[in-house]
Amino acid sequence: MASSHSSSPVPQRSSSDVFFKKEVDPTKHIRPVQSLPDVCPKEPTVTDQHRWTIYHSKVNLPAALNDPRLAKRESDFFTKTWGLDFVDTEVIPSFYLPQINKEHFTVYQQEISQREKIHERCKKICPPKDTFDRTLLHTHDKSRTDLEQVPKIFMKPDFALDDSLTFNSVLPWSHFNTAGGKGNRDAASSKLLQEKLSHYLDIVEVNIAHQISLRSEAFFHAMTSQHELQDYLKKTSQAVKMLRDKIAQIDKVMCEGSLHILRLALTRNNCVKVYNKLKLMATVHQTQPTVQVLLSTSEFVGALDLIATTQEVLQQELQGIHSFRHLGSQLCELEKLIDKMMIAEFSTYSHSDLNRPLEDDCQILEEERLVSLVFGLLKQRKLNFLEIYSEEMIITAKNIIKQCVINKVSQIEDIDTDVVLKLADQMRMLNFLQWFDLLKDIFSKFTIFLQRVKATLNIIHSVVLSVLDKNQRTRELEEISQQKNAAKDNSLDTEVAYLIHEGMFISDAFSESELTPIAIDATSQRNASPNSEPCSSDSVSEPECTTDSSSSKEQTSSSVTPGAVDIMVNEDMKLTDLELGKLANNVQELLYSASDICHDRAVKFLMSRAKDGFLEKLNSTEFITLSRLMETFILETEQICGRKSMSLLGALQSQANKFVNRFHEERKTKLSLLLDNERWKQADVPAEFQDLVDSIADGKIALPEKKSGATEERKPAEVLIVEGQQYAVVGTVLLLIRIILEYCQCVDNIPSVTTDMLTRLSDLLKYFNSRSCQLVLGAGALQVVGLKTITTKNLALSSRCLQLIVHYIPVIRAHFEARLQPKQYSMLRHFDHITKDYHDHIAEISAKLVAIMDSLFDKLLSKYEVKAPVPSACFRNICKQMAKMHEAIFDLLPEEQTQMLFLRINASYKLHLKKQLSHLNVINDGGPQNGLVTADVAFYTGNLQALKGLKDLDLNMAEIWEQKSNSKLIKQAAYSKTRMEELENVIDS
Repeated sequence: MASSHSSSPVPQRSSSDVFFKKEVDPTKHIRPVQSLPDVCPKEPTVTDQHRWTIYHSKVNLPAALNDPRLAKRESDFFTKTWGLDFVDTEVIPSFYLPQINKEHFTVYQQEISQREKIHERCKKICPPKDTFDRTLLHTHDKSRTDLEQVPKIFMKPDFALDDSLTFNSVLPWSHFNTAGGKGNRDAASSKLLQEKLSHYLDIVEVNIAHQISLRSEAFFHAMTSQHELQDYLKKTSQAVKMLRDKIAQIDKVMCEGSLHILRLALTRNNCVKVYNKLKLMATVHQTQPTVQVLLSTSEFVGALDLIATTQEVLQQELQGIHSFRHLGSQLCELEKLIDKMMIAEFSTYSHSDLNRPLEDDCQILEEERLVSLVFGLLKQRKLNFLEIYSEEMIITAKNIIKQCVINKVSQIEDIDTDVVLKLADQMRMLNFLQWFDLLKDIFSKFTIFLQRVKATLNIIHSVVLSVLDKNQRTRELEEISQQKNAAKDNSLDTEVAYLIHEGMFISDAFSESELTPIAIDATSQRNASPNSEPCSSDSVSEPECTTDSSSSKEQTSSSVTPGAVDIMVNEDMKLTDLELGKLANNVQELLYSASDICHDRAVKFLMSRAKDGFLEKLNSTEFITLSRLMETFILETEQICGRKSMSLLGALQSQANKFVNRFHEERKTKLSLLLDNERWKQADVPAEFQDLVDSIADGKIALPEKKSGATEERKPAEVLIVEGQQYAVVGTVLLLIRIILEYCQCVDNIPSVTTDMLTRLSDLLKYFNSRSCQLVLGAGALQVVGLKTITTKNLALSSRCLQLIVHYIPVIRAHFEARLQPKQYSMLRHFDHITKDYHDHIAEISAKLVAIMDSLFDKLLSKYEVKAPVPSACFRNICKQMAKMHEAIFDLLPEEQTQMLFLRINASYKLHLKKQLSHLNVINDGGPQNGLVTADVAFYTGNLQALKGLKDLDLNMAEIWEQKSNSKLIKQAAYSKTRMEELENVIDS
């Protein structure tokens, strides 16, 4: 047996065994992989265009048949069908396959030859011993052949006869059917089947026995080793028993007491937790009565905080307690009820705040109540309370106007409210002063109303901003605490002991007893509310109402509003920073909306009064008073709300446009009537017009106030004195000056109509210029007024009136320029055009006066004859007409203009005289005719210079004589009518 232990039944492997031959490392005999050539060569160049590339290959028959580079098609079948390359085609060696020769195998032969020599030497030293191997191989082949006779179904790993298919395959039912006359044959079949199965069993047993025989020595060795293994197990069992006894003694002496103490500590902590849980349940039980008490005092924020805390405790601390299974849903319903109560309470507050008497000095009604309501609504995300306040503002604005109208109408005795039922009709029966007082009262009430709205919205805005600020600070504190906790966790010791008995960490057992008082103290701060009351007289104290988990998620801080109301801002506000910022903007927009509401109601009030054309019938003083009142109200609302509302301003602008149209039409009609009735005679200037002109000279364009008494004593003046110059004018121009000042004063009173007034005034000045031209120069006054003729005095008076208007155009321009925007300065060009038109008109009048004398000279001098007596009758008539002209215009026109006019008349006279002397062939030769002409000219010159203001006039009468006495030149120098007109133009220039 001892020898059998050392021997092994497993056959030993020989060096020449083909089954156990060591595999040769394949990497040592494989040639290194060579890189293949590039399969996509570059495009052929000029040098390698005949080298074969992949583009020369023909992959299929269509490619060969459709080769575009073939020159022609042959007639025979093959070349025609398959191309020219079919007959004489040489196979070009591949460029990418190298030429293989014996040199390529030189390295391989060197390696193999050395190994072959070693192999042959080993075969000679150790001849192969394959007796066992061949026997084994033969035995293995025989066993394999025998086992192949056994059906494979028996070899399946899931072979089981309880499976019907397997059972039917192994034992067909037909072999056991003994019915009829087939009994003997079935019995033979069954016996044959039994023998077949027995044969299969024998084959399997023989193979098993053969395998066991091959491993017999291993079985004997295992049986021998079993006794030794039993000895080893016995010794091990004794050692384990001794170790357990020692561990039990150590546990009893060293660990049992300490573990008992830890168990007692854990038990105590559990008892404390149960006690705190019971106290928490008692506090939660008192939640609903406490909420009812808070709601009775309108403490919505405290009630909501209590409900939120209770729900959090129910979800975290008291989850699964059967007695509180319905409390969560009850609290949810109670919270919904509080939402409805807060909305109703805010609506009531808004109504009472906006509808209280406007004479009350208090700006804010119950500020603490408002702050509490706003906090509660924000906490519940009920952001539609601003819409409620907006609707209440609209109703209040309507009621303010209605109440003001009722109060005003009730004070007027002339209005019978029984006959006139509608309030709007009663309001339309008021005169301007009564209606103006009513509008002033409405505007004052609206101002107080907006101030109250602004104060209320400022409180709401401050509450929203305080919540937003608290959210931001809380977020910063959370980030700081997270950073501190991360640093603290990194510094903690990670080695902790573990209690096997309770399945807890020892550090938790000790730390819970230390953290519990801290957590209880933190929860007391959360549940404490400045307005809350104790749950009940027998309830537990508030510091014990919550646990550490609920208190760690909620903190409170004090936020002081501008109204000195201290409110606890909770961290569990459900609004984001974006929503709070949007809500703050909505509060500001609501203030703008309040201003728009007041302006819209005022516009409707104005339009209801303007239905019968009342506003259009106002005079300028009344409309200016109304405009100033409306502008003052617009300015006040802009100062209160911070934004200008455009509705009332638009209505004012619309009425102002209508007023400007009516204002202009009235004055244009008035001017037209004055011009149509003007006889163009010099009018006396009343003292009030002189005062009006004097005020303009002082730089003030305004209508002076009427002075009682003093005006009656002062007599009218003959001329109007403007800056030291005398202006003889007609009555129409005096009224035109006053009308122009009315336009300028209207611009001062109503700045919004400056541009309209400028265009209207330009139109008025153009109308006066064109109409006066039609009446005087165009002789329209002959038919309109019934004048017999247009005299030189009429013309001179018209020219002087135009000059007065031209004098004031720069003053008017400067007045409008100071009140226009820089981008509107282009409108001032109208005054430049008007000034040019007026100057052209004045020049036409001067030309007309010269033309009158020119026609007179032509008539008289055409009959002039150089003969005695001296002076001649012709020159006597000329001097007489010149004296009449001077008498007509000297008192109307300034001396300088008179001199210039007579210089032009004298030039015309010299031209006509020169023409007549040329016609009579009278030359400056010192003869008798020359003497007679000289005497007549001296008489003319003396009479002309004797007129007032013409003494120093340079007449230059020597120009009447021709410079040369040649009769031919005199005849060629005959003046035509065209030449005379040209000379007149030269003289005018």
